[in-house]
Amino acid sequence: MSQAVLDQTAGARATTHEDAVIRTVDLTKRFGSFTALNQIDLSIPRGAIGLLGPNGAGKTTLIRILLGLAKPTSGSAEVLGFNAFSEGIQVRERVGYMPEAECLPSNATAADFVGHMAEMSGLPKTEARQRAADVLYQVGLDEERYRLIKGFSTGMKQRVKLAQAIVHDPSLVFLDEPTAGLDPPGRDSMLELVDRIYRMMGMTVVLSSHILEDIERVCDYVVIIDSGQLALAQRIGGTPAEGAQLSIQIDGNPDQFIQRLHALGIDDARQRDRMTGLPEIVIRHPSDRVYDAVRDIAVELDVPIVSMTGRTRSLEDLYLQAVGASALDADMYGGV
Repeated sequence: MSQAVLDQTAGARATTHEDAVIRTVDLTKRFGSFTALNQIDLSIPRGAIGLLGPNGAGKTTLIRILLGLAKPTSGSAEVLGFNAFSEGIQVRERVGYMPEAECLPSNATAADFVGHMAEMSGLPKTEARQRAADVLYQVGLDEERYRLIKGFSTGMKQRVKLAQAIVHDPSLVFLDEPTAGLDPPGRDSMLELVDRIYRMMGMTVVLSSHILEDIERVCDYVVIIDSGQLALAQRIGGTPAEGAQLSIQIDGNPDQFIQRLHALGIDDARQRDRMTGLPEIVIRHPSDRVYDAVRDIAVELDVPIVSMTGRTRSLEDLYLQAVGASALDADMYGGV
Protein backbone atom coordinates (compact mmCIF):
# COMPACT_ATOMS: atom_id res chain seq x y z
CA MET A 1 0.00 0.00 0.00
CA SER A 2 1.31 3.46 -0.87
CA GLN A 3 2.26 6.01 1.78
CA ALA A 4 -0.40 8.36 0.38
CA VAL A 5 -3.08 5.75 1.06
CA LEU A 6 -1.71 5.15 4.54
CA ASP A 7 -1.82 8.89 5.22
CA GLN A 8 -5.42 9.14 3.96
CA THR A 9 -6.46 6.19 6.12
CA ALA A 10 -4.78 7.58 9.22
CA GLY A 11 -6.40 10.95 8.67
CA ALA A 12 -9.83 9.38 8.31
CA ARG A 13 -9.36 7.47 11.55
CA ALA A 14 -8.16 10.52 13.44
CA THR A 15 -11.26 12.54 12.61
CA THR A 16 -13.85 9.90 13.53
CA HIS A 17 -12.81 8.47 16.94
CA GLU A 18 -15.30 10.42 19.05
CA ASP A 19 -18.38 9.57 16.99
CA ALA A 20 -17.34 6.10 15.88
CA VAL A 21 -20.07 3.45 15.70
CA ILE A 22 -17.43 0.80 15.00
CA ARG A 23 -13.91 0.81 16.35
CA THR A 24 -11.25 -1.87 16.06
CA VAL A 25 -7.67 -1.90 17.33
CA ASP A 26 -5.12 -4.39 15.96
CA LEU A 27 -7.99 -6.74 15.14
CA THR A 28 -6.60 -10.07 13.95
CA LYS A 29 -8.32 -13.36 13.14
CA ARG A 30 -6.49 -16.54 12.20
CA PHE A 31 -7.82 -19.92 11.20
CA GLY A 32 -4.86 -22.20 11.77
CA SER A 33 -2.04 -20.90 9.60
CA PHE A 34 -4.41 -18.74 7.54
CA THR A 35 -4.78 -15.08 8.56
CA ALA A 36 -8.26 -13.83 7.60
CA LEU A 37 -7.80 -10.39 9.20
CA ASN A 38 -4.45 -8.83 10.02
CA GLN A 39 -4.21 -5.99 12.56
CA ILE A 40 -7.24 -4.04 11.37
CA ASP A 41 -7.51 -0.54 12.88
CA LEU A 42 -10.82 1.21 12.16
CA SER A 43 -12.86 4.10 13.50
CA ILE A 44 -16.06 4.35 11.46
CA PRO A 45 -18.59 7.21 11.76
CA ARG A 46 -22.35 7.06 11.47
CA GLY A 47 -23.66 7.02 7.92
CA ALA A 48 -23.81 4.66 4.98
CA ILE A 49 -20.59 2.68 5.03
CA GLY A 50 -19.40 0.51 2.19
CA LEU A 51 -17.32 -2.53 3.12
CA LEU A 52 -15.58 -3.31 -0.13
CA GLY A 53 -13.22 -6.01 -1.29
CA PRO A 54 -12.93 -9.07 -3.52
CA ASN A 55 -14.60 -12.32 -2.51
CA GLY A 56 -12.51 -13.88 0.25
CA ALA A 57 -11.00 -10.57 1.35
CA GLY A 58 -12.21 -10.97 4.95
CA LYS A 59 -15.40 -8.89 4.91
CA THR A 60 -17.72 -11.58 6.29
CA THR A 61 -15.19 -12.55 8.97
CA LEU A 62 -15.05 -8.93 10.09
CA ILE A 63 -18.85 -8.74 10.28
CA ARG A 64 -19.04 -11.95 12.32
CA ILE A 65 -16.56 -10.56 14.82
CA LEU A 66 -18.43 -7.25 15.06
CA LEU A 67 -21.65 -9.17 15.75
CA GLY A 68 -19.98 -11.14 18.53
CA LEU A 69 -20.39 -14.41 16.61
CA ALA A 70 -16.66 -15.04 16.29
CA LYS A 71 -13.80 -14.35 18.70
CA PRO A 72 -10.78 -12.47 17.39
CA THR A 73 -7.38 -14.08 17.76
CA SER A 74 -6.07 -10.79 19.10
CA GLY A 75 -6.99 -7.12 19.23
CA SER A 76 -10.34 -5.58 20.13
CA ALA A 77 -13.59 -4.46 18.51
CA GLU A 78 -16.33 -2.15 19.76
CA VAL A 79 -19.77 -1.63 18.23
CA LEU A 80 -21.94 1.26 19.45
CA GLY A 81 -19.62 1.51 22.46
CA PHE A 82 -19.95 -2.16 23.45
CA ASN A 83 -17.23 -4.79 23.36
CA ALA A 84 -18.25 -6.94 20.41
CA PHE A 85 -17.29 -10.23 22.06
CA SER A 86 -17.80 -9.86 25.81
CA GLU A 87 -20.96 -7.74 25.33
CA GLY A 88 -22.28 -9.50 22.24
CA ILE A 89 -25.87 -9.66 23.52
CA GLN A 90 -26.00 -5.89 24.02
CA VAL A 91 -24.59 -5.43 20.53
CA ARG A 92 -27.14 -7.73 18.89
CA GLU A 93 -30.00 -5.99 20.70
CA ARG A 94 -29.07 -2.79 18.87
CA VAL A 95 -27.82 -4.18 15.57
CA GLY A 96 -29.50 -5.87 12.60
CA TYR A 97 -27.90 -8.38 10.24
CA MET A 98 -28.85 -9.47 6.74
CA PRO A 99 -26.73 -12.53 5.89
CA GLU A 100 -25.58 -13.41 2.41
CA ALA A 101 -26.38 -17.12 2.81
CA GLU A 102 -29.79 -18.63 2.11
CA CYS A 103 -31.22 -19.05 5.62
CA LEU A 104 -35.00 -18.60 5.44
CA PRO A 105 -37.50 -21.22 6.68
CA SER A 106 -39.25 -22.32 3.49
CA ASN A 107 -42.48 -23.47 5.16
CA ALA A 108 -43.10 -20.25 7.09
CA THR A 109 -44.88 -17.17 5.83
CA ALA A 110 -42.98 -13.91 5.62
CA ALA A 111 -45.22 -12.41 8.32
CA ASP A 112 -44.63 -15.31 10.71
CA PHE A 113 -40.88 -15.37 10.20
CA VAL A 114 -40.31 -11.62 10.47
CA GLY A 115 -42.67 -11.47 13.46
CA HIS A 116 -40.73 -14.27 15.13
CA MET A 117 -37.46 -12.43 14.56
CA ALA A 118 -39.00 -9.29 16.11
CA GLU A 119 -39.92 -11.31 19.21
CA MET A 120 -36.40 -12.75 19.32
CA SER A 121 -35.18 -9.15 19.45
CA GLY A 122 -37.27 -8.50 22.56
CA LEU A 123 -40.53 -7.03 21.22
CA PRO A 124 -43.83 -8.21 22.81
CA LYS A 125 -45.82 -10.56 20.56
CA THR A 126 -48.55 -8.10 19.55
CA GLU A 127 -46.06 -5.33 18.88
CA ALA A 128 -43.81 -7.76 17.00
CA ARG A 129 -46.62 -8.77 14.65
CA GLN A 130 -47.53 -5.15 13.94
CA ARG A 131 -43.92 -4.20 13.44
CA ALA A 132 -43.44 -7.13 11.03
CA ALA A 133 -46.43 -5.99 8.97
CA ASP A 134 -45.09 -2.42 8.85
CA VAL A 135 -41.59 -3.48 7.77
CA LEU A 136 -42.81 -5.92 5.13
CA TYR A 137 -44.87 -3.07 3.69
CA GLN A 138 -41.79 -0.86 3.65
CA VAL A 139 -39.79 -3.45 1.68
CA GLY A 140 -42.59 -4.03 -0.82
CA LEU A 141 -43.96 -7.37 0.45
CA ASP A 142 -47.27 -6.22 1.92
CA GLU A 143 -49.48 -8.31 -0.35
CA GLU A 144 -47.18 -11.36 -0.18
CA ARG A 145 -46.64 -11.41 3.59
CA TYR A 146 -48.97 -14.39 4.16
CA ARG A 147 -47.46 -16.52 1.39
CA LEU A 148 -45.01 -19.32 2.17
CA ILE A 149 -41.42 -18.25 1.63
CA LYS A 150 -40.66 -21.35 -0.46
CA GLY A 151 -42.71 -19.80 -3.29
CA PHE A 152 -40.76 -16.55 -3.28
CA SER A 153 -38.37 -15.38 -5.97
CA THR A 154 -34.75 -14.57 -5.13
CA GLY A 155 -35.58 -10.87 -4.98
CA MET A 156 -38.48 -11.45 -2.59
CA LYS A 157 -36.32 -13.63 -0.34
CA GLN A 158 -33.71 -10.89 -0.19
CA ARG A 159 -36.42 -8.47 0.89
CA VAL A 160 -37.53 -10.84 3.65
CA LYS A 161 -33.94 -11.02 4.88
CA LEU A 162 -33.77 -7.24 4.84
CA ALA A 163 -37.07 -6.95 6.71
CA GLN A 164 -35.95 -9.24 9.55
CA ALA A 165 -32.73 -7.23 9.85
CA ILE A 166 -34.55 -3.95 10.53
CA VAL A 167 -37.76 -5.15 12.22
CA HIS A 168 -36.52 -4.21 15.72
CA ASP A 169 -35.48 -0.69 14.59
CA PRO A 170 -31.74 -1.13 15.15
CA SER A 171 -29.25 1.71 15.34
CA LEU A 172 -26.89 -0.13 12.98
CA VAL A 173 -27.56 -2.75 10.32
CA PHE A 174 -25.06 -4.99 8.51
CA LEU A 175 -26.04 -6.02 4.99
CA ASP A 176 -23.85 -8.80 3.59
CA GLU A 177 -24.02 -8.82 -0.24
CA PRO A 178 -27.71 -7.73 -0.36
CA THR A 179 -27.78 -7.67 -4.18
CA ALA A 180 -26.37 -11.19 -4.59
CA GLY A 181 -28.26 -13.19 -7.22
CA LEU A 182 -30.47 -10.30 -8.31
CA ASP A 183 -31.12 -9.21 -11.88
CA PRO A 184 -30.51 -5.51 -12.74
CA PRO A 185 -34.07 -4.32 -11.89
CA GLY A 186 -34.01 -6.27 -8.62
CA ARG A 187 -30.58 -4.90 -7.80
CA ASP A 188 -31.79 -1.34 -8.39
CA SER A 189 -34.80 -1.89 -6.13
CA MET A 190 -32.66 -3.35 -3.34
CA LEU A 191 -30.22 -0.44 -3.45
CA GLU A 192 -33.12 2.01 -3.30
CA LEU A 193 -34.35 0.24 -0.16
CA VAL A 194 -30.88 0.38 1.40
CA ASP A 195 -30.66 4.09 0.65
CA ARG A 196 -34.09 4.65 2.21
CA ILE A 197 -33.07 2.79 5.39
CA TYR A 198 -30.18 5.18 5.86
CA ARG A 199 -31.65 8.49 4.70
CA MET A 200 -35.28 8.16 5.84
CA MET A 201 -35.15 5.70 8.75
CA GLY A 202 -31.91 7.04 10.21
CA MET A 203 -30.11 3.72 10.60
CA THR A 204 -26.38 3.49 10.08
CA VAL A 205 -25.81 0.96 7.29
CA VAL A 206 -22.75 -1.18 6.65
CA LEU A 207 -23.12 -2.51 3.12
CA SER A 208 -20.67 -5.33 2.40
CA SER A 209 -20.11 -5.97 -1.29
CA HIS A 210 -17.53 -6.83 -3.92
CA ILE A 211 -19.31 -4.57 -6.45
CA LEU A 212 -17.91 -1.06 -6.73
CA GLU A 213 -21.03 0.38 -8.31
CA ASP A 214 -23.26 -0.70 -5.40
CA ILE A 215 -21.00 0.99 -2.85
CA GLU A 216 -20.58 4.16 -4.91
CA ARG A 217 -24.32 4.48 -5.44
CA VAL A 218 -25.40 4.22 -1.80
CA CYS A 219 -22.50 4.95 0.54
CA ASP A 220 -20.71 8.08 1.73
CA TYR A 221 -17.85 6.26 3.47
CA VAL A 222 -15.81 3.28 2.32
CA VAL A 223 -13.65 0.66 3.99
CA ILE A 224 -11.58 -1.42 1.57
CA ILE A 225 -10.18 -4.75 2.71
CA ASP A 226 -7.83 -6.81 0.57
CA SER A 227 -6.44 -10.21 1.60
CA GLY A 228 -7.23 -9.50 5.24
CA GLN A 229 -5.46 -6.15 5.21
CA LEU A 230 -7.03 -2.70 5.62
CA ALA A 231 -6.29 -0.92 2.34
CA LEU A 232 -8.34 2.26 2.80
CA ALA A 233 -10.90 3.89 5.10
CA GLN A 234 -12.25 7.32 4.19
CA ARG A 235 -15.22 9.33 3.01
CA ILE A 236 -16.21 9.19 -0.63
CA GLY A 237 -18.37 11.37 -2.84
CA GLY A 238 -17.22 14.94 -2.32
CA THR A 239 -13.50 14.53 -2.99
CA PRO A 240 -11.07 17.41 -2.47
CA ALA A 241 -9.80 19.60 -5.27
CA GLU A 242 -6.44 17.85 -5.30
CA GLY A 243 -8.27 14.72 -6.43
CA ALA A 244 -9.28 16.32 -9.74
CA GLN A 245 -8.48 14.34 -12.87
CA LEU A 246 -8.67 14.74 -16.61
CA SER A 247 -10.57 12.05 -18.51
CA ILE A 248 -9.84 11.74 -22.24
CA GLN A 249 -11.60 9.45 -24.72
CA ILE A 250 -9.75 8.93 -27.99
CA ASP A 251 -10.51 7.10 -31.21
CA GLY A 252 -7.13 5.44 -31.52
CA ASN A 253 -4.35 3.51 -29.82
CA PRO A 254 -4.23 4.47 -26.09
CA ASP A 255 -0.84 2.80 -25.49
CA GLN A 256 0.92 4.98 -28.05
CA PHE A 257 -0.82 8.09 -26.70
CA ILE A 258 0.20 7.29 -23.12
CA GLN A 259 3.80 6.59 -24.19
CA ARG A 260 4.01 10.07 -25.70
CA LEU A 261 2.58 11.59 -22.49
CA HIS A 262 5.16 9.73 -20.41
CA ALA A 263 7.91 10.92 -22.73
CA LEU A 264 6.86 14.49 -21.92
CA GLY A 265 7.12 13.82 -18.19
CA ILE A 266 3.39 13.30 -17.55
CA ASP A 267 3.99 10.10 -15.64
CA ASP A 268 0.60 9.60 -13.98
CA ALA A 269 -1.31 9.10 -17.23
CA ARG A 270 -2.92 5.66 -17.40
CA GLN A 271 -5.63 3.83 -19.26
CA ARG A 272 -8.90 3.38 -17.45
CA ASP A 273 -10.09 -0.13 -18.29
CA ARG A 274 -13.56 -0.45 -19.74
CA MET A 275 -15.29 -3.55 -21.05
CA THR A 276 -17.13 -1.54 -23.69
CA GLY A 277 -16.73 1.80 -25.45
CA LEU A 278 -13.74 3.82 -26.61
CA PRO A 279 -10.38 3.83 -24.80
CA GLU A 280 -10.21 6.27 -21.90
CA ILE A 281 -7.04 7.88 -20.57
CA VAL A 282 -6.98 9.39 -17.09
CA ILE A 283 -4.42 11.97 -15.97
CA ARG A 284 -4.20 13.08 -12.35
CA HIS A 285 -3.58 16.70 -11.37
CA PRO A 286 -4.15 18.25 -14.81
CA SER A 287 -2.55 21.63 -15.58
CA ASP A 288 -2.36 23.95 -18.57
CA ARG A 289 0.77 22.06 -19.63
CA VAL A 290 -1.17 18.77 -19.62
CA TYR A 291 -3.93 20.20 -21.81
CA ASP A 292 -1.38 21.55 -24.25
CA ALA A 293 0.42 18.20 -24.38
CA VAL A 294 -2.80 16.29 -25.05
CA ARG A 295 -3.66 18.66 -27.91
CA ASP A 296 -0.19 18.41 -29.45
CA ILE A 297 -0.03 14.60 -29.21
CA ALA A 298 -3.46 14.23 -30.77
CA VAL A 299 -2.29 16.33 -33.73
CA GLU A 300 1.04 14.51 -33.97
CA LEU A 301 -0.54 11.04 -33.96
CA ASP A 302 -3.59 12.12 -35.96
CA VAL A 303 -5.84 10.67 -33.25
CA PRO A 304 -9.31 12.21 -32.80
CA ILE A 305 -10.21 13.28 -29.25
CA VAL A 306 -13.82 12.24 -28.71
CA SER A 307 -14.18 13.87 -25.29
CA MET A 308 -12.00 15.57 -22.69
CA THR A 309 -13.59 16.30 -19.33
CA GLY A 310 -12.46 17.07 -15.81
CA ARG A 311 -13.83 14.96 -12.99
CA THR A 312 -13.25 14.20 -9.35
CA ARG A 313 -11.83 10.89 -8.27
CA SER A 314 -14.29 8.01 -8.33
CA LEU A 315 -14.43 5.01 -6.03
CA GLU A 316 -12.73 3.03 -8.77
CA ASP A 317 -9.78 5.42 -8.59
CA LEU A 318 -9.57 5.03 -4.82
CA TYR A 319 -9.72 1.25 -5.20
CA LEU A 320 -6.99 1.25 -7.82
CA GLN A 321 -4.80 3.42 -5.62
CA ALA A 322 -5.37 1.29 -2.53
CA VAL A 323 -5.31 -2.21 -3.97
CA GLY A 324 -3.92 -2.01 -7.49
CA ALA A 325 -5.18 -2.60 -11.00
CA SER A 326 -4.62 -6.35 -10.87
CA ALA A 327 -7.42 -6.73 -8.31
CA LEU A 328 -9.96 -4.72 -10.32
CA ASP A 329 -11.55 -7.54 -12.30
CA ALA A 330 -14.90 -7.70 -14.07
CA ASP A 331 -16.91 -8.84 -11.04
CA MET A 332 -16.17 -5.54 -9.29
CA TYR A 333 -18.61 -3.98 -11.75
CA GLY A 334 -21.35 -6.51 -11.20
CA GLY A 335 -20.83 -7.95 -14.66
CA VAL A 336 -21.58 -4.77 -16.59
